[in-house]
Amino acid sequence: MTIARIRSDFPAKFGIPRQAGLVPELRAQVVFEPAFRNPDAVRGLDGFSHLWLIWEFSGSLRSQDQAWSPTVRPPRLGGETRLGVFATRSPFRPNPIGLSSVRLLGIESNPQLGPVLQVGGADLMDGTPIYDIKPYVAADVHADARFGFTSCHADYRVRVEIPDDLLAFVPPDKQDALRGLLAEDPRPAYQDDPTRRYGLCFAGLNIKFTVADGVLAVRSVEPL
Repeated sequence: MTIARIRSDFPAKFGIPRQAGLVPELRAQVVFEPAFRNPDAVRGLDGFSHLWLIWEFSGSLRSQDQAWSPTVRPPRLGGETRLGVFATRSPFRPNPIGLSSVRLLGIESNPQLGPVLQVGGADLMDGTPIYDIKPYVAADVHADARFGFTSCHADYRVRVEIPDDLLAFVPPDKQDALRGLLAEDPRPAYQDDPTRRYGLCFAGLNIKFTVADGVLAVRSVEPL
């Protein structure tokens, strides 16, 4: 059952951070469905700094007769190495359920929408159905955790170059988030064509860029 939907600056999947928290400047809202717009349902939630969002990979749903695959190709491994689906966060799963830890920035009381959660660092496409919300507690932190294959690429970033005349098209309150998104290099790891132009849809804009020698250069910014 969908209890809420996310409102974010991502109308499409391409460019969304591969996990929550990588770009803390991102801002989004959790808007409850009408049946769940009861302020009592979030009573005490403002005492927590972070939340778990449990949601549906609504942009990657399989048809009922489409078989699930026990292995997938994580993009960060170049798209060539296969790993077990349960060892990855691939959206192509037997049950298309996602899990994100986000920062709770505040709870807004809206006359029409009820309590709206303002969150930071979310990695969800606009309109994504949310199934549940849980507080992030101290027991969720494991100091001795290991991170498998993800540790190999944890520090990967590219340098971002945005000409001032193009940056002027981006609202000031979105510029830091855009830089953070681009620094994560939205391209699949197996693509390395320095002449190819990619398009990232963000905050009502189509940002086109190229990547060469570790530098991501924005080439154009246009309204969607």
